[in-house]
Amino acid sequence: MDKAKLKAGFQKYTMIIVLVLVTLFFTWGTQGKILYPQNINNLISQNAYVFVLATGMLLCILTGGNIDLSVGSVVCFVGALCGIFMENMGLPDGVAVILSLLIGALIGAWQAFWIAYVRIPPFIVTLAGMLMFRGLSNVVLAGKTLPIKSETFVKLFGGGANCYVPDFLGGGEGLNRVALAVGILACAIYVAMTMRGYLNRKKNGYETGSVGAMYVKMVLIVAVVMAVSVKLAQYKGIPTSLVWVLVVVLVYGYITSKTTVGRYFYAVGGNEKATKLSGINTNKVYFIAYTNMGFLAALAGLLTVARMTSAQPTYGQNYEMDAIGSCFIGGASAYGGTGTVPGVIVGAVLMGIINQGMSIMGTDQNMQKVVKGAVLLAAVIFDVVSKRKSFIAK
Repeated sequence: MDKAKLKAGFQKYTMIIVLVLVTLFFTWGTQGKILYPQNINNLISQNAYVFVLATGMLLCILTGGNIDLSVGSVVCFVGALCGIFMENMGLPDGVAVILSLLIGALIGAWQAFWIAYVRIPPFIVTLAGMLMFRGLSNVVLAGKTLPIKSETFVKLFGGGANCYVPDFLGGGEGLNRVALAVGILACAIYVAMTMRGYLNRKKNGYETGSVGAMYVKMVLIVAVVMAVSVKLAQYKGIPTSLVWVLVVVLVYGYITSKTTVGRYFYAVGGNEKATKLSGINTNKVYFIAYTNMGFLAALAGLLTVARMTSAQPTYGQNYEMDAIGSCFIGGASAYGGTGTVPGVIVGAVLMGIINQGMSIMGTDQNMQKVVKGAVLLAAVIFDVVSKRKSFIAK
């Protein structure tokens, strides 16, 4: 029984274990440089788009292993339109942002219609979208770079050297007090919610699991959160891009785990026919998943052009691969119906650490692609083999 629990626990936390081992390896390989406060900050800022896109991609994958190949092109197209709205048309920043997000949602709805109601395979629809919106990006920008001059927009979405949450607690030189306060508050909320959930389950007579394991998990998570908070506090504080990432992660984490709509995604991926027979509108589930993907791709587009302080026709290339890879590495099943937002974030962090670690070590770009491809393949092989064994055991 103990061996069974140990095996189940190992399978559940495999990617976290891998993340720790990979971090230790690159800490050794870079002589600790990867853990410098500035590099931790860069890891978050440079991969903000991955966190956002991977969260949306998870909903698509949950519906049956489906993916959206168009997100990189949509990122580029919406980012280009936002730049044109602000710089060429002179629209206020707020209006430009709202229009851009609406256009992203409309693009997602347009693709979702063909997928959900006409039942054209998602691979074909989004492949067409990838080609179309990449071409439209070149058309609207005329193949040129468009500088983003709006300081408000750049600071709000995390592009540039001064795009951090102000230290209104008066930290001044040294540690950023806002970053430390946010870390402490986050840990307090997490501990309170964990203990409340445990006490409620115990009160209602539900299975509570191992108390020791709960405390160990709690201590580890608090330690990681505080370590990251201290690192951020040592270098300018909380980047504004992290605020957007946290909003997306918390909102979609709640939707997928606590709402009826969120459970529909898992149901469709688990068995679409049975889900449809139970009275759930599966077409609507597909429509929501891909419309939402367009919306989050638009947000990622804003984060991208703000960080780069410009819009270019080449932005967004291979972004879809980063998002898809993060989902599968983070535990999403290639068959659908399995995966969590926290798992996806672990996958995205792992991909980010691999990229940054190899860059610091001076690894050739081509070899970096080889390593990322091998990691993705290993994650999918693990998923397929483990599910096959579970099926045979049953």
